[in-house]
Amino acid sequence: MVDSYRVQYQYFVDATNPEYKAPWNHLVNTLRVYTPADRAFPSPNSDTPYSWLGMDLRAEPMVLTMPVIDEKRYFTIQLIDGYTYIIDYIGSRTTGNGGGSYLIAGPGWKGETPAGVKKVFRSDTNLAWGVYRTQLFNPEDIDNVKKVQAGYKAEPLSAFLGQPAPPAASTNFIKPPTTEEEKASLEFFNTLNFVLQFGPAIPSETELMARFAKIGIGAGKTFDASTLSPEMKTAIEQGMADAWADLANLQKTEINTGKVTMGDVFGTREFLKNNYLYRMAGAVLGIGGNAKQEAMYPVYSVDATGQKLDGINKYTVHFASGELPPVNAFWSLTMYELPGSFLVANPIDRYLINSPMLPQLVKDADGGVTLYVQNESPGKDKEPNWLPAPKGPFIAFMRLYWPKEAALDGTWKQPPITKMQ
Repeated sequence: MVDSYRVQYQYFVDATNPEYKAPWNHLVNTLRVYTPADRAFPSPNSDTPYSWLGMDLRAEPMVLTMPVIDEKRYFTIQLIDGYTYIIDYIGSRTTGNGGGSYLIAGPGWKGETPAGVKKVFRSDTNLAWGVYRTQLFNPEDIDNVKKVQAGYKAEPLSAFLGQPAPPAASTNFIKPPTTEEEKASLEFFNTLNFVLQFGPAIPSETELMARFAKIGIGAGKTFDASTLSPEMKTAIEQGMADAWADLANLQKTEINTGKVTMGDVFGTREFLKNNYLYRMAGAVLGIGGNAKQEAMYPVYSVDATGQKLDGINKYTVHFASGELPPVNAFWSLTMYELPGSFLVANPIDRYLINSPMLPQLVKDADGGVTLYVQNESPGKDKEPNWLPAPKGPFIAFMRLYWPKEAALDGTWKQPPITKMQ
């Protein structure tokens, strides 16, 4: 919750921040794909230009209106609450490309579905965000994406109905801790208390919140570390350290081995069942990630022998004929440098290889496709299949947008990344 607020503060509150997008309740389109210069959050995709909507739902709901979009072009709007749970989706997979208006309401709204609204989505918190992703087929397609984005509309319910607006809610949004401060600073809990004001306690967490209240954690409470006994202060600091140790263990034993996938750590509250460690993993590894029904993220963090990936080596990923990732929309493989998990600057400005690029890729003798993952060009003849890597440690994410059942049920598995001799 605190990290979600950190991103929202950068995007929708702090106009001096280089990552600032727009004020609350104003939709803004990013009229380009992400590059190595974008560093607000780890592992951004560079396949689908984003549009952003920070929603403050205290005064009234928001209405999101979609244009009719070509059936061949995938798009999705991921609705995320302040807990980082996914509320639901609007888009190609769930509501189709035929256009329409949808209402997003906070926990206190009691109204009826207005005429002209296809569906009402409810957020458990009054601060929520909408992450729009619109498919880009290739760099030359960007003007077509801009036209689609120009058709997206977001407005308060009163504006949609042509009625006077209710009084606006006002708040002094406090500055959140940095990602480093989140790990150890006890100021973390003051930010948590601030964020908790934007949503009533969930029934399944009433007992939890009662326990938290004993140490000054709760909506609107003040957490003052200077009033704690040395033993209490140490215990809370150790508790924070334990959580990060648990996360490191989860990454090492479950995520890096493939037992837990990225698709296991993103989703609705009903899906995650209050699994706090998985939610933490999702926030740290790629906050705002999709539920697996919308997109799957097979990760390459080690090679076929279990060694961590490093650009001092050269690697290949081979898809046999007929074994490309099974998707209804499209797939991609994106390169990130470590430890930050940001896109990698390279001489050909290529951050990913995706399925719309297949016609340009060189095919193997068996009809399959081999991708070359390395720091320097594999040679002009193989360069169409080159995914540039940094000189040092890296991680690569596959993305399967609107995956087919063979991907969801595990019948299809990602091929290994193999170190070249």
